[in-house]
Amino acid sequence: MFALAGLLVVIVSVVSGYLASHGNLLALWQPFEVLIICGAALGAFMMANPFVVQKKVLTMLPQVFSGSRHNKKFYLQLLGLMYSLFQKSRQDGFLSIEEDIESPFTSELFNRFPDVVRDHEVVNFLTDNYRIFTLTGLPAYEIEAIMDNEIEQIQEELVEPSHALTRVAEGLPGFGIVAAVLGIVITMGSIGGPLEEIGAHVAAALVGTFLGIFFGYGFVGPAASHLESLGTHELKAYLCVKACLNSIVSGYAPPVAVETGRKLLPPDMRPSFIELSNELKQYR
Repeated sequence: MFALAGLLVVIVSVVSGYLASHGNLLALWQPFEVLIICGAALGAFMMANPFVVQKKVLTMLPQVFSGSRHNKKFYLQLLGLMYSLFQKSRQDGFLSIEEDIESPFTSELFNRFPDVVRDHEVVNFLTDNYRIFTLTGLPAYEIEAIMDNEIEQIQEELVEPSHALTRVAEGLPGFGIVAAVLGIVITMGSIGGPLEEIGAHVAAALVGTFLGIFFGYGFVGPAASHLESLGTHELKAYLCVKACLNSIVSGYAPPVAVETGRKLLPPDMRPSFIELSNELKQYR
């Protein structure tokens, strides 16, 4: 919501200031300049980044306006899932959750938590590391070291979409200059013609420079910064899972294990102790 409000403030401020200075709004309508700038930026983005990063950027961009998919409801379900999993394995043994761990996306237990199941990466992190413990019986400190190494790699992957979009933002002013230079080339070809025609070509060239800077610093740059904060926020889910797994491996009871994970959640998304207790009652 705040991102959308910020976008509107940027547009309204620039356009209203331009109009207040007696500018002609139609002079800014240069679709071919937009084609040059945005098309070149898109092509450079595709060449610079592997498909998996491109896909991740497209997946995360809607969250700039809709908010992170990891909200309080998601975290309540995540803690509820881990509590149910730990409780079942403690009461009925590890063999009782083998099928759930091996096929989480078709598991009846996991599908009771639809928001979590939609996040395949977090589910895989949970099941892979819990499987290691159930199969090997490694001590808690070794399980923690394994998870730390994986989280370090995940952290790099989560910030890569932001870095990719930042490079696009940095390149957009340059593509604006490209569009402006091409506009000047067209202008030079019109020398000797009517002054109105020459003036229109010069205006179009200058608009190209303006659009490149405007898109880069007004839209894409802030969106890249927002993606970075989303990645940092998403990492909290993995840290929560790690804390819960480390606690259950250390021998703590399931309620205590999920409480250690709750403590690591972002304050604005963290369910209270009472909210978590009420949520867990339905899984006992």
